[in-house]
Amino acid sequence: MSHPPPSRGKPLLPLLIVGALLWAAAGTGIVSTNTLGAGERFDHLVDRVRLALDPPPDRETLPTIEVTDPPLETASPAPDGESGSASPTPRPPRRPVDVKLRANPGRVFASQLTNEWCAVAGTQIVLAMHGAVDNTDEAQRRLARDIDRWESWKDSHNGGWGPAAIAEALADHGITGYEIRSYRRRDLALRDTAIALSRTRAPVVLIAWRGAHTWIMTGYRADADPTVFRDATITGTYIYDPWYPRVSTIWGPSDGPGVFQDDAEMERNYLRWDRPEGEYLERDGKYIAVVPTIPLRDQAVGPD
Repeated sequence: MSHPPPSRGKPLLPLLIVGALLWAAAGTGIVSTNTLGAGERFDHLVDRVRLALDPPPDRETLPTIEVTDPPLETASPAPDGESGSASPTPRPPRRPVDVKLRANPGRVFASQLTNEWCAVAGTQIVLAMHGAVDNTDEAQRRLARDIDRWESWKDSHNGGWGPAAIAEALADHGITGYEIRSYRRRDLALRDTAIALSRTRAPVVLIAWRGAHTWIMTGYRADADPTVFRDATITGTYIYDPWYPRVSTIWGPSDGPGVFQDDAEMERNYLRWDRPEGEYLERDGKYIAVVPTIPLRDQAVGPD
């Protein structure tokens, strides 16, 4: 989900050398045709040189908060002098729920402009749903150019966008209250994010593909209301995938905005964080989401 950030004023000569190497390789046709995988290997080499010359700043950023199962519910003791025989407030009937944020994909969906800009486009989608930006290509490019304001090595060892950059970009555009959460189980992650979506009427950012991709969760189905029943099971989610309409050689074709992703698709796509560029002690081996905590008051939510 990272993408190469713009230059931060590093020495020009090494960058010119890298550019000359790239131009020479492209001129031979080896890189452009990816002969024997040379194009991909060269891309990796350029990325390594870029990071060596222009590393992301080692600054503090937002923490990742681990969410665990809530404690078992226990009855509160009755005050002195009272029998405690009063009947508790009855729960509503247990029945399946189908919850969606009402949004117009034509106004809020944005496809990523490059293969690397999923986090940029995902952030743009969330901002558009909050009414903070539009879904034009130029708005996405502006977001991408501003990465220096939020970039941190702790958030993305590769530089560019990570979950914290997403939350900080949202806050800088007036959409505060998003926090990074981690979970040891997928079912807990989906139940907690579903509860947050229902309570805030705001979209959730799921970090999919082992931390390499951004999905925007705009609804869910469950066998019971998770805000009432702690043991409710989320059976799938409604997703805006910035990768659409591309096809991934690993993950396959992407679905259009708002398509329901059932349990099998969530198991296939929403995976534990596992990044090749190094350790992330707060995230490794956990499911990651960027979760709203403040209600979006002008966003309607309801059944399909």
